[in-house]
Amino acid sequence: QVQLVESGGGLVQAGDSLRLSCTASGRTFSSGAMGWFRQAPGKEREFVARIYGSLGRIASADSVKGRFTISRDNAKGTVYLQMNSLKPEDTAVYYCAAASTAFDRFEYWGQGTQVTVSS
Repeated sequence: QVQLVESGGGLVQAGDSLRLSCTASGRTFSSGAMGWFRQAPGKEREFVARIYGSLGRIASADSVKGRFTISRDNAKGTVYLQMNSLKPEDTAVYYCAAASTAFDRFEYWGQGTQVTVSS
């Protein structure tokens, strides 16, 4: 059984940094994809960033480019999201996701971790 467990959320002020972690158990995704999505109150879930394939290619949303960095540690089965220069509009529940292959849709999801950025 695959499980994704996120951690690292919290309440911070605008301009601060946070690092989210997501650890997968039950299988590895080193040649697949892992990513982050977020959902703010009253809004649809949106893509944040993904890291995929054996070479660890990265894609991220325009809204976070230059501020958020996704990375992974295959040995630990963990993907990270380093979030710098946080803004109030980054406030959301952040979800980790995983896919079996690099270009599959995300089929596994974590329970989410709350990030709140105060102004």
